[in-house]
Amino acid sequence: MQISELAERAGVTVKAVRYYESLGLVLPDRLPNGYRDYTDDQLRAVAEIRELADSGISPSKASPFIDCLGTGHAYSDECPASVDAYRDSIADLDRTIAALTRRRETLAHRLDASASRGSAQD
Repeated sequence: MQISELAERAGVTVKAVRYYESLGLVLPDRLPNGYRDYTDDQLRAVAEIRELADSGISPSKASPFIDCLGTGHAYSDECPASVDAYRDSIADLDRTIAALTRRRETLAHRLDASASRGSAQD
């Protein structure tokens, strides 16, 4: 299938498919006319990359999942490297949540300090 059909069926843009190619996640064959030729397995890979992105795992970190599918596994997270990638992403989220919590606490403290000094309240 051509890139436009793949993109439409996977729910992504043609630009996204080209980006995934640049990351080495999807490597189509070329037809004699130079057009990319995608398989159903590559469609599945692109759909998986989109689903991972929707879950917070960027395409640049999707290779363990795509590699797992490429080795014949029914699910992209049946391989140890995929499970490790989940753990890494959860750890990243935990760090982000902790940093945001600290920022919120700092802002709340500053707001309270401002209010106790009788600063203008809008």
